[in-house]
Amino acid sequence: MGFWQGISKRKSTGGLLRRAKGKRKREMGSEFIEPKIGDYKKKVMRTCGGHMKIKLKSSEFVNVNTQQGTKRAKIINVVENPANIHYVRRNVLTKGAVVDTDVGKVRITSRPSQDGVLNAVLIE
Repeated sequence: MGFWQGISKRKSTGGLLRRAKGKRKREMGSEFIEPKIGDYKKKVMRTCGGHMKIKLKSSEFVNVNTQQGTKRAKIINVVENPANIHYVRRNVLTKGAVVDTDVGKVRITSRPSQDGVLNAVLIE
């Protein structure tokens, strides 16, 4: 079951908006897949126009950008997640989450449930 992502119900002046057409299946969104710490698993979904979107289900490594270059680091646990406070104890990986790795603390910069990859930057 997806979520409807149509236009709002009111104009900027406050008047009601009347739709000229009905709802379309292609305008419907999809459910959020919670990427967690674990073995690398992904889900490939077909999107509009025949394109593909890779959704990350779980991963145990993250690509960390440092001043020396890019390193592959092992994830230990999630320290902080501004998206939801409950994602920390469930180890859910989202954009902006602070993760403890063997290199140090990093912040995730990619969108794992949209891109299918985990990129991060090192926090000093």
